[in-house]
Amino acid sequence: MPARNTVLLALALAWAESIGARDIFIGVNVLDASGYPDCRAEFVRAFEALAQVATRAGGFRVHAPLIELTKAQIIALGQRLGVDYALTHSCYDPQDDAACGRCDACLLRRKGFIEAGVSDPTRYAPGRSPTQLR
Repeated sequence: MPARNTVLLALALAWAESIGARDIFIGVNVLDASGYPDCRAEFVRAFEALAQVATRAGGFRVHAPLIELTKAQIIALGQRLGVDYALTHSCYDPQDDAACGRCDACLLRRKGFIEAGVSDPTRYAPGRSPTQLR
């Protein structure tokens, strides 16, 4: 979806102002920026500047702690934090609640698991087992 992070941050900004929060976190990663320009640090900085003039309160900070990490580093960080990756997927085209195994997000995620040396618990659609993604 074009500009999806823009839309999501706009909703988060409205909610943050409503509840008096000043810190907004987003999980964008620059490796996705070729298809999604709103995954770049320039976008995050621009949105943070917009937040100051788009609200009455101002004083907002937009944090993107994953933006410069590799996918392997993200997987390793999640493991240290206790993320159950079996409950997640990154797929843009899920099929019956299973990852498609073909989209860029699936391929980048799988590569991250391989490079991190971590077993990929993602449930892929029939005919797209993780070994076919190597």
